[in-house]
Amino acid sequence: MDEENIVRRMIDGDMEAFGTLMERYEKPALRAAWLISGNAADSEDIVQETYLKIRACAHLYRPQGKPMAWIFTIARNLSLNYIRLNSRQIQPEEGEMENSIELSYVQDPVDRLVLESALRLLREQEREIIFLHLVAGLKHREIAGLLHLPLSTVLSGYRRALTKMKSYLEEGEKRQ
Repeated sequence: MDEENIVRRMIDGDMEAFGTLMERYEKPALRAAWLISGNAADSEDIVQETYLKIRACAHLYRPQGKPMAWIFTIARNLSLNYIRLNSRQIQPEEGEMENSIELSYVQDPVDRLVLESALRLLREQEREIIFLHLVAGLKHREIAGLLHLPLSTVLSGYRRALTKMKSYLEEGEKRQ
């Protein structure tokens, strides 16, 4: 079913459409919240708040192409507000990243540790761009709009992040 149609039905009060929207975007919204908050438990709270806000403000939605960008914007803003309210940048606890929702799709424990190490090399913005593109499936232009960055910054950040990770992984292979 068309994403815009789901949102229109939700605006009209269709709770089944709201449930479909929640199911479709739960994992990508959790990833976005986790990237910013750095804490899996807090990201779950943020996503719950995101869905409450979506339900309460659905009538304000204006079709823009993909509802996912709207949902990510709400999740991102709520995550940033969460950090501001706690007045500290929360870092993932040791080992939390490897078991997080971001890496749950990597089954092999060794691969997961290597990926975790490679991701730690990246700046926060680079990590955010990588996940939004590769995991959430957003296009670079959508990421630029979501993060309020020029498209060229997103493209260069993506390329730089991939280069850093590739170099790290190649160095690891040489050591073996």
